[in-house]
Amino acid sequence: MPSSSPDQEDDLEACVLRFSDLDLKSTSLINPSSSLKAELDISTKKKYSFAKKKAFALLVKTKEVPAPPFECKEKWWKCCQQLFTDQTSIHRHVATQHADEICQETVLVLKQLAATSSTFKSLKSTDQRHPVQEALTHNHKVSAWLPDISCISPDELISGQDSDDGEVLLYYCYCDLEDPAWICAWQTALCQHLHLTGKVRIATEGINGTVGGSKLATRLYVEIMLSCPMFKDYLCKDDFKTSKGGACCFPELRVGVFEEIVPMGISPKKVSYKKPGIHLSPGEFHKEVEKYLSQANQEQSDTILLDCRNFYESKIGRFQGCLAPDIRKFSYFPSYVDKNLELFKEKRVLMYCTGGIRCERGSAYLKAKGVCKEVFQLKGGIHKYLEEFPDGFYKGKLFVFDERYALSFNSDIVSDCSYCGAPWDQYRLCSTPQCRQLVLTCPTCQGQGFTACCVTCQDKGSRQAANPGHSSFKEECECTARRPRVPREPLQRERIPSSAEPRLSVDEDGPCLGERPRLDLPKPSQS
Repeated sequence: MPSSSPDQEDDLEACVLRFSDLDLKSTSLINPSSSLKAELDISTKKKYSFAKKKAFALLVKTKEVPAPPFECKEKWWKCCQQLFTDQTSIHRHVATQHADEICQETVLVLKQLAATSSTFKSLKSTDQRHPVQEALTHNHKVSAWLPDISCISPDELISGQDSDDGEVLLYYCYCDLEDPAWICAWQTALCQHLHLTGKVRIATEGINGTVGGSKLATRLYVEIMLSCPMFKDYLCKDDFKTSKGGACCFPELRVGVFEEIVPMGISPKKVSYKKPGIHLSPGEFHKEVEKYLSQANQEQSDTILLDCRNFYESKIGRFQGCLAPDIRKFSYFPSYVDKNLELFKEKRVLMYCTGGIRCERGSAYLKAKGVCKEVFQLKGGIHKYLEEFPDGFYKGKLFVFDERYALSFNSDIVSDCSYCGAPWDQYRLCSTPQCRQLVLTCPTCQGQGFTACCVTCQDKGSRQAANPGHSSFKEECECTARRPRVPREPLQRERIPSSAEPRLSVDEDGPCLGERPRLDLPKPSQS
């Protein structure tokens, strides 16, 4: 369970109680009199000062608006129908015009501190040495970390879970966790409590979650995560990426403890998240990509724009001019780096992935090789970039690992139907039951019965239709059999152009440039 220094635990509750009877809107509290100062010990003053500063920062945060693309700064502030372009002016405005709101927010912060304190004390009294392990054996300790929904009707919490009215949260947090098993029990209870579905991976290195439900449920989930002492110093509201969806996007809830919160296949003890590449905000990354694409000879550039995702992700959407490895799993990424190490020598590498999590350890692995000039990563991933630059340098859809398969932020289509070559970017599973490959097949071709990922699977499907009782086919197809597990890139690589982007290959072998014949399949039987 959460841990903190003994002096923080001991005096936290006392701090809140000292202020429980005071009117926090009173100016005498904002500027304490000498008599009040005398009544408050140093620790209590520090706690109140912390609460007030946090309240002030939270209020300023709500005033943020994106700055225009041509500005160096990422954000401006808008309040009381005024636009502020620097922090000093917005701070002065909030301090002078919104003192009452600051006081109200301070009350909420103090209440959060009080709740945290009472939980700490109950755990501390249970077991001084191992509060987490002891809490794990008592269900009521897990329930102490669940939000109070007694005033919310079940219908209100569940309504809006479908894709039209619900929401999907994507987040991760790298931080050292002493007892992942307790976190697993708590997360399972929390998601069930809020009727959320999805996937949550927990390890000693942190937590990685994608959950869906009603907007009310996801809001409560974010609030409890931000107030949890284990994560509150690492997570902020901006770390939660939201998209249209709901509980319907996931068949079930899966929460588990793993060695890694994203499976790279290398122990966190060998490659730690604590030594990643340099984080670039979406605005900074946009400028770097713009600079890279403006170069006359990008093949000779000292910069590589590297997509850390799998081939089927980059196939339907990617940054212009990127290097998109033809790999099927992120666990192949270290081998890909090793096999193509010469490609990265003395290069500035700009890495990106869906939400940023794969880049954390992927960049750490690349940095550890000691061959790159610099390694950068897109903070918040493609998801955050597209929120700010929907018509930027990322073209096509954003692949997601749930029933939706992809999110659309722009109208660009960068992939084809695998059969006729028509522009198409909506995945579906191969129609052969034993195969789990994704296939791009347009409505016209689907209507003609072309619904498999390759000739082998299409033939298996036809034979199964003719012999329903015969199902002893092996799980294999041309898509997986002929692809090298880890490709080797040419040193003078053929990059994906920044304009007039070609269509990708017709099969599921990943983003390969160059023309290949379309799948020439026999007409499926109509039996």
